[in-house]
Amino acid sequence: MFDSLKSMGAVANLLKNKEQLVEAGKRVQDKLEALRVEGEAGGGAVRATLTGKMKVVSIDMGGAVTSGLGADDASRAMAQDLIVEAVNDAMTKAQHAAQDAIAEEARALGVPELADKLGGLLA
Repeated sequence: MFDSLKSMGAVANLLKNKEQLVEAGKRVQDKLEALRVEGEAGGGAVRATLTGKMKVVSIDMGGAVTSGLGADDASRAMAQDLIVEAVNDAMTKAQHAAQDAIAEEARALGVPELADKLGGLLA
């Protein structure tokens, strides 16, 4: 019960100092924009790099994948599946990194309990 009251007090203090909250939000946004995460599929045959804001930066396909692209429909479908898998893997990693950045700022602001609530918005 006292922990809840303590949290409520910390949140009330944050609301009084909106500038501090805005600065924390800006720091999180900057970290996420600068962050690069890589997902892979097919044992590294396809790699996708995303920012922490879930924007695809690059797709890298190994020679084994690209050599079979023109061969037949099945090879192209397999390559497409690997790309989707790699991008989804990178997105999951980016979401976890964003949750970590939010948790770090919440702790710095003295409201670590908010990290779970705010980070859950990304899941």
